Amino acid sequence: MSGIYIHIPFCKQACHYCDFHFSTSMKKKDELINALIKELEIRKTEFNNITVETIYFGGGTPSLLSTLEINNIIDAVYSNYKVIHNPEITLEANPDDLNNQQIIKLSHSPINRLSIGIQSFHEKDLKLMNRAHNSSEAKSCLVEATKYFNNISLDLIYGIPGTTNAEWEENIAIALSFGINHISSYALTVEPKTALASFIKKGIIDNVDDALAQEQFHILIEKLAQNNFIHYELSNFGKEGFFSKNNSAYWQGKPYIGIGPSAHSFNGKQRGWNVRNNTKYIKSIENNTLPIEIETLTITDQYNEYVMTGLRTVWGVSIQKIDSDFGEHFKIYLLKQAQKFIKEQLLYIENNKLLVTKKGKFLSDGIASDLFMLN
Repeated sequence: MSGIYIHIPFCKQACHYCDFHFSTSMKKKDELINALIKELEIRKTEFNNITVETIYFGGGTPSLLSTLEINNIIDAVYSNYKVIHNPEITLEANPDDLNNQQIIKLSHSPINRLSIGIQSFHEKDLKLMNRAHNSSEAKSCLVEATKYFNNISLDLIYGIPGTTNAEWEENIAIALSFGINHISSYALTVEPKTALASFIKKGIIDNVDDALAQEQFHILIEKLAQNNFIHYELSNFGKEGFFSKNNSAYWQGKPYIGIGPSAHSFNGKQRGWNVRNNTKYIKSIENNTLPIEIETLTITDQYNEYVMTGLRTVWGVSIQKIDSDFGEHFKIYLLKQAQKFIKEQLLYIENNKLLVTKKGKFLSDGIASDLFMLN
């Protein structure tokens, strides 16, 4: 499985917590789209013998593009790459962009999966985060979207200052009431140089309460399990047949190409990332130069990445794969480092795989770092 990620770096306004690359000016939109299409052409040789199975529009806010613009980019993928029949094609979208007319247009396009950035159904949360939509738009867009798409994911954020466990449970209940088959949920994190970080520093907003976030994470796990969702990755829950194929490929170490400013790529041995600047990106592509930095991963880097991503998933870390791909030295090291966490009931071994317990899930990234090997 392999995929193409396309970064659309435009937003109506800046969410207070976001540190992704985006611009609130749409002035360079046409130039940017032309550059995306050209980058797809330039990089087609990277997937010479690889079939594309997923196409993912992320951002930013891809739903700011017209259906015609989206279709033109998808056409460029088909023109330059071998694509399987009926690939998963996801569009990240904000509720305020998804009126009935736009949803109908998208349903007639190659897009077959929507990932909708709800974040919360509570007005006070949306205002705190400076989301562009309101609670009413969050609900109305789901009413319309579920008429035309059966493969819908929505994002919810937990650990928002001032959000009680009861309010969080209400968020989950409202999401489930729409018959959604996939939910991605993340703890609100305070990134440096964001408006949220500034407001917390000034005392305008309370700091994030990690203990409360952990409580809400476990509420989420419990409620979704009761509704037949499988917790297949730390932040992702899906019903059978509705796991994100695109994201699953990332976590299983499959190759992908990232198109657009700030987009990341991975081929198994190297990781690359494009420049985080729209103007520099456009100029570079116009000059037929890829604005990309590339890091070649050592065997230790590859081991660390596999451990980190594996522990986040229901598939775990295959001890056999560690032995065959990295060698006995790595296997012995992994099992030795894991013993402490096994005793603390944070990790367990089943079917020759190292997995995180329910108790350990919220701590999985920290656990993984203790299993890393230094270069």
